[in-house]
Amino acid sequence: MSEVKLAAEPRTEFGKGAARRIRRASKVPGVLYGHGSDPIHISLPGHELLLALRTSNVLLSLDIEGKTELAIPKAVQRDAIKGFLEHVDLLIVKSGEKVNVEIPVHTEGELAPGAYLVEHVLNALPVEAEATHIPESVTVSIAGLAAGDAILAKDVPLPSGTVLAVEEDTVVLQVLAAQAEEPAAEGEGEGEVAAEA
Repeated sequence: MSEVKLAAEPRTEFGKGAARRIRRASKVPGVLYGHGSDPIHISLPGHELLLALRTSNVLLSLDIEGKTELAIPKAVQRDAIKGFLEHVDLLIVKSGEKVNVEIPVHTEGELAPGAYLVEHVLNALPVEAEATHIPESVTVSIAGLAAGDAILAKDVPLPSGTVLAVEEDTVVLQVLAAQAEEPAAEGEGEGEVAAEA
């Protein structure tokens, strides 16, 4: 897992107006909390933070006025239409500390021949991992699976030092038979038009 270094600035202004001013300066307002310390209100460089957040559960090394804090993103708020970052909540972590996170589940391989679909019951798998060694993702093989087959949490290969944070028999993904759409019965559409008129 890579560590991304960012320079953070403490902020003293709060509220919508202050947040807008921070965003106009191409920065993102955020809050750093955890380990029983008081929340630290900060602003972070917008573009660098956006690039860092492309990696799920990225470990951030924040330089706040010469003091370094390690943190992982806990909540990220984006503008619903434009997608830019509006606010970020960061959790302070220490080297060697265990944290609960969700890691993306990827698939590899081809299903058995036939009309089958893979349903991701869990897109991300809850795990407990060491804060500085959080896996970026896990990959499971779906090679040869057919309708009715499922991959359970206990079947997902995890890196050493990472343990499941869900029941072992939790379904992560399952294979379904593709359903063919039934053609509409004749005359069905005509009755609806007549009823409207």
